[in-house]
Amino acid sequence: MQAVGKALWYIESHFGEPTTLDDVAEASGLSRFHLSRTFAAVVGQPVVAYLRGRRLTEAARQLADGAPDILQVALGAGYSSHEAFTRAFRDQFGLTPDETRSRRSLADLKLVEPIRMPDKPATLIAPARFVKSSNMLFAGLRKYFRFDDRGGIPNIWQAFGPMLGAIPGEVQGTAYGLCLAPADKDDEAGFDYFAAVQVKSLDELPEGLSGTRIAGRNWAVFRHAGHVSSIGSTCGSAGEWLAQSGRAPKSGPMQMIEVYPPQFDARTGLGGCEVWVPVVD
Repeated sequence: MQAVGKALWYIESHFGEPTTLDDVAEASGLSRFHLSRTFAAVVGQPVVAYLRGRRLTEAARQLADGAPDILQVALGAGYSSHEAFTRAFRDQFGLTPDETRSRRSLADLKLVEPIRMPDKPATLIAPARFVKSSNMLFAGLRKYFRFDDRGGIPNIWQAFGPMLGAIPGEVQGTAYGLCLAPADKDDEAGFDYFAAVQVKSLDELPEGLSGTRIAGRNWAVFRHAGHVSSIGSTCGSAGEWLAQSGRAPKSGPMQMIEVYPPQFDARTGLGGCEVWVPVVD
């Protein structure tokens, strides 16, 4: 259901912030009562349980990676004290945060992975316009996703959001979601997603950010006017048009770009955006 898709997108985009059932319900367009019933029926657990599980799962990943300060991990997961975080963590996973950090492994933990509602079947639509770009430089956060776990993409934007406006040489106003071929050329199960902005140079990137250069090319531009949680349908439509048009590039790392203009509201997921796919002349 569209309402549950909106709720899942909101949770993935905001679980690092103080988030209540009322917040999720407002984002979904349903009342607390109707969202609670619908979400549990579709997802299989209550909204609050899923939100807690997602927060603790991301906290577990940080700990398994050796996070030096457990209190900071606890605060990032929405807990005000080490003790409260430890109790919730043990209830969720059967281990303490200290034990998880010492193990440096997520093996045997029942993680709560992001859920993505299935995209609606793609309908063949024509591009709104065609654009020819010059070379572009991008800087941002890059992560590999399998096609079946891309529900975690909003979490990258949650992490990247506070960096916007503070990246050296940033071209402000528009944000981009780059869909790139994975580093392993034989990998057909996933792609690299890059939450990024355009920059004037890649010479002074802050630690933790990646950069990439996209050569000038032609693009077919598709407009997505609905909620961002359903952008997969527009991506599917764009891919279907590309397959039938005979204008698909034979190879290359760039697969698709999501373009989020200034009027797009990352808080609500509304305001409209575009999907750009590369085309040959």
